[in-house]
Amino acid sequence: MLDYDFIPDNDYLLLTPGPLSTSKRVRAATLKDLCTWDEDYNEIVQDIRAKLLKLADLNEDYTTVLMQGSGTFSVESVLVSALSKGGKALIFANGEYGKRMAKIAQMAGLHHTLIQAPEKNIICEREILKILQEDKDITHLAFVHCETTTGILNPLEKVCKIAKDFNKTIILDAMSSFGGIEVDIRGLGIDFLISSANKCIQGIPGFGFIIAKRESLLKLKDNSRSLSLDLYDQWECMENHNGKWRFTSPTHTVRAFREALGELFEEGGIKMRHARYATLQKNLVENMERLGFECYIDKKFHSPIITTFLYLERFNFKSFYYFLKQRGFVIYPGKLSDAQTFRIGNIGNLTLEDIKKLISCIEEYVWCPRRDSNSRPQN
Repeated sequence: MLDYDFIPDNDYLLLTPGPLSTSKRVRAATLKDLCTWDEDYNEIVQDIRAKLLKLADLNEDYTTVLMQGSGTFSVESVLVSALSKGGKALIFANGEYGKRMAKIAQMAGLHHTLIQAPEKNIICEREILKILQEDKDITHLAFVHCETTTGILNPLEKVCKIAKDFNKTIILDAMSSFGGIEVDIRGLGIDFLISSANKCIQGIPGFGFIIAKRESLLKLKDNSRSLSLDLYDQWECMENHNGKWRFTSPTHTVRAFREALGELFEEGGIKMRHARYATLQKNLVENMERLGFECYIDKKFHSPIITTFLYLERFNFKSFYYFLKQRGFVIYPGKLSDAQTFRIGNIGNLTLEDIKKLISCIEEYVWCPRRDSNSRPQN
C-alpha cells in the first residue's frame, strides 16, 4: 500500500451528501496534470466507463457517458436530449431535486406534467398509475431515488414496475444513491440512471455520469436543444474516439474518480458500502434521539445517506453549526418550507468512530450550561 502521509489532513469532516470527505488516496490523484487529448488520459476515461458497468453488473446492452459539471448538468443533459423533439415527461417531486427536474423541463420548453407531494411522503404509486391511465401522451417517467432534501428513499421497484407496465422510458436521478444503494438497473428496466462523481462513489466534484440502455440512447441522435449538454454527441465522441470528451474535461477529477472506484471495489462493492453507510446512519439516529432530537421523516422511509432532524426548542442553528465546525465537523442546513430542520450526512470516507466523536460534540453542545434548561433533553 502506498504511503499518502504527504497529503495533509482535512480541517474538518464533511457530513454532507456531497461534496464529501475523501481519502488521501483520492486527493493524491489530483496532483498530476494530464492532457485531455493524450491516450494515457483517454484510457483512464475508458477504464472508468467499463468499471461503472461492472459495478452495476451490466453488459454491452448498456453504456456510460461522462458529462462535465455538477450532477444537475447531467440531469439536464438527459432531459433536454430525451424530450426536446417529442415526448412528454411525468415528473414526480417530493423535494427540491424533483422540483429542479421540473424547472429544467419548464425552462427548456419540454412537455411535462409535475406531481408534487409533501416532503415527508414517498412517491404515491396510485397517483402515478392514475395519471398514466389517463394521459396517453406521457412517454417518460422522471423521479429522484434518494431525495436529499430530506433523506427520504422513494420506492424504486414499485414505481419502475408501473412505468414498464405502461412501456414508459425511465429517467432516474440516482445522484445520492448509486454506489451506496444497490440498484438493479437491468431488472427494473431503467433507461437512464444519473449520478455524480462526488457522491456515494466518494470522488470529488467536477462531472456526472449517465448509465444508459444502449437502445434508448441511440434514439437521441440529433434530438438535443443544447450543444454542450447533448448526451448522444457526448457518448458518440467517447465511443468512437477512445474516451475523448467533446470539450475540455475535468482531468484531475477524472483521475481521482478512478481511484475512488478502486476503493469501492476494494471495500467489497456496493453491498458492503451500503452496509457501512447503514451502520453509521443507524448509530447517528439512535444517539440523536437519545439527545432529544426528532427525525423529520418516518424512519421506515429513511435512506442510509442523509438524515433530517427537527430543531430543539430554543435552538440556534448558526451557533450549533459553528460549534461543530470548530470541533472538526461540517453539517448541512435544512431545505424545507414547512419545518425548521438541519441535515447530517454519513456518506464519504467516514467511520463509526467519526460518528461517535460527532455525537460526543453534539452532546456537549446540548448540555452546555449556556442553554436554557427547558431545551435540554429529558432522561
